[in-house]
Amino acid sequence: MSYDTDTVGIAGLRFFGKMSASISHEIKNVLAIINENAGLLKDYTLMAEKGLDLNPHQVCAKAEKIMAQVARADEIMKKMNVLAHSIDEDRQQTNLDVIIKLMIALSDRTAAMKTIKLELSATSESVSIITAPFFLENLISLCLDFILNMADEGSVLQLGCEKTKKGALIRFTQPGKLPDEQSAGFSDDTVTAMMAALQAELFMDPALGEIIITLPKEI
Repeated sequence: MSYDTDTVGIAGLRFFGKMSASISHEIKNVLAIINENAGLLKDYTLMAEKGLDLNPHQVCAKAEKIMAQVARADEIMKKMNVLAHSIDEDRQQTNLDVIIKLMIALSDRTAAMKTIKLELSATSESVSIITAPFFLENLISLCLDFILNMADEGSVLQLGCEKTKKGALIRFTQPGKLPDEQSAGFSDDTVTAMMAALQAELFMDPALGEIIITLPKEI
């Protein structure tokens, strides 16, 4: 692969830093809820030591909240683990639908802050190619940032993938939200370098509000 390694490397660090910051924020929220409920359980214990009646249902409810947050933290760490392992090899067999689901999960908090919903397209299918998953995750993130900055509150952004004769494509659909003057500014050095690394091409259809990334079967 021939591409600007410095640009891709810097972009990769920024992307990983952004994702790590978002994940750590989620984990802090989980810990705060666990701490709050653990504190209430301690209060119940002190009340019982003073001879006050202890309501077992209240204790059970707080314990269940803690268990639910532990399960939530486990899911968050699984996402972090998948993201971290996507850097293991420069090129590997990759399921695009899995990558898209991961990026929806990792970007959901950012989208929710703008009251925008991310969802997997109903037409999305399972597609496997040999590519650089970390670079692809980075490029998807750049596309998401671009569209989210223009999307209306309460709107829905769909992501999906499809097989093609030459490989596969990833489609982002946010109807009517890609004006021509905005679209021209998207292909900066970072996007260009990332596409070169992936041997990908990127197309925009402002009328349909779509961004399409085409990818080869193997890089």
